[in-house]
Amino acid sequence: MSIQLRQICLVSSNLKKIEDELCSILGLEVCHRDPGVAQYGLENFLLPIGSNFIEVVAPSIDNTAAGRYLERRKGDGGYMVITQVDSRTMQSKIRQRAEAKGVRVAHEAEREGWNFCQLHPADMVASMLDIEWDEQENFEGCWHPAGGLTWLDKVKRDVTADILGVELQSEDPIKVANLWGSVIDCPMRQDDASATLALNNASIRCVRNADDRGPGLSGVDLLVEDRERIIEAAKLQNCFVHDYEIKICGTRFYLFNKA
Repeated sequence: MSIQLRQICLVSSNLKKIEDELCSILGLEVCHRDPGVAQYGLENFLLPIGSNFIEVVAPSIDNTAAGRYLERRKGDGGYMVITQVDSRTMQSKIRQRAEAKGVRVAHEAEREGWNFCQLHPADMVASMLDIEWDEQENFEGCWHPAGGLTWLDKVKRDVTADILGVELQSEDPIKVANLWGSVIDCPMRQDDASATLALNNASIRCVRNADDRGPGLSGVDLLVEDRERIIEAAKLQNCFVHDYEIKICGTRFYLFNKA
């Protein structure tokens, strides 16, 4: 498979609070704050989990796309599924398939040695899908949104080891899975009323709405080394749901023990 889940982006109205919760509960460390997001009226931080990332953005001015998304989804939650492809050709093919399905490109940019193409969340139904390529084509190395290679010494895996997948909720998960699968050219595995797409390193699981917030990026699957520590810290921060689930930034984090 030539497409990798590299980053998950969440959106919040209180960046500091979410940073404190993610770091203290999941045992992570901020590796980068991107001044470039200011042009979109945002501020952010990134946390490495292995060679992949959780990003959280927050509006810094009024009338931003992220701010409107917060209003539409009734608070903090998932915002973007960000992937990396192994070639510029693959990125172009995904863009072409998206356009053929009537999916609009919300935003794209070309920078030296790096390109990203963001597919519109309304057309992708449950989340914005970001397809990124860089000239190094290394799924475990250089990542421009995290400052290139400056994140390497911030990786901590003693508590949280990896990202296993994302959960997208909607009224019609089979339809959403079919759409995403056709755009990224990934076969769908259906299981009753849900469906799963397998990327190179993680899954995209499409499920029915589990709350009244409508379609969105609703959950993240984590591989953890120290679930007990996570649970105790989550209880202190009022983020505990049950022994295999916590909730931070309006997002369900499902905890899977390392085998």
